Parts: sequence; structure tokens; C-alpha cells
Amino acid sequence: MYLIWSLKVRTIIIILSFSFLLLPNQVFSEDFDNGKKVYRKCKACHTIALGAKHRVGPNLYKVINRKAGKAEGYRYSKAMKKSDVVWNEENLSQYLVNPRKFIKGTKMAFAGLKKDIDIINVIFYIKEMSKKN
Repeated sequence: MYLIWSLKVRTIIIILSFSFLLLPNQVFSEDFDNGKKVYRKCKACHTIALGAKHRVGPNLYKVINRKAGKAEGYRYSKAMKKSDVVWNEENLSQYLVNPRKFIKGTKMAFAGLKKDIDIINVIFYIKEMSKKN
């Protein structure tokens, strides 16, 4: 009896272990359409197209791996110009949670995104849109 119970418990533990390994990929997979929905929050201040004009915020076309404060023709805050930030996915993720905390003195008024999945999806959307000519 104990042996049967022990085997059942081990089987359940193994199944749960494998399901948790798969969970992050399912929960945090990049989704273009959801990223587009999240980007609607950015759209009032930012463009994301080759040659598009800046708005209140800079054009985000090819922002990934660009040094902060370097989009030509946009007037950045002193804090942004002085920062040593390069907009890789990790830095952009942290920034999007709370822009004013990440770079103190930024003029970005947006409060931030609270859900990790929204951040992942909007970054994916920006990357994909930056591939278009």
C-alpha cells in the first residue's frame, strides 16, 4: 500500500515539476497583437515608424539598443541626455515599470506599466515595428 501511494506521489511531483518548467513560456510568450493593444497607451506621445516625427516623446523606431537621449531632432531632458542607459530589453523593461524612478528627472509623465506580460508584449511590438521600412 505504501509503495503504491509513494509511486503516485512521485508521479504527481514529476508532472508538476515539468508543468512549472513549461509555465513561463506559456504565460510570458511574446504576443504582437497584445503588444499593439498595450502600445495604445504610448501612442498619444510616441510614434514608431521610419522617418515619423517626434511627438511629446521621441519616435521609438529602432529604440532597442539605442543610447538614451540620442534620437535625432528630439529635445530630451538633461537627465536623459546625461544617463548612460542603452535601451536593451532589460533596461527598457525596468524603465517601463516606473520611468521617473529609473531615470530621475525624466520628463516622461507616464506612470508605468504594472503587468510584466504587458511590458514583454509592448517591447516585442516595438521590436517588430522597428523591422518595417
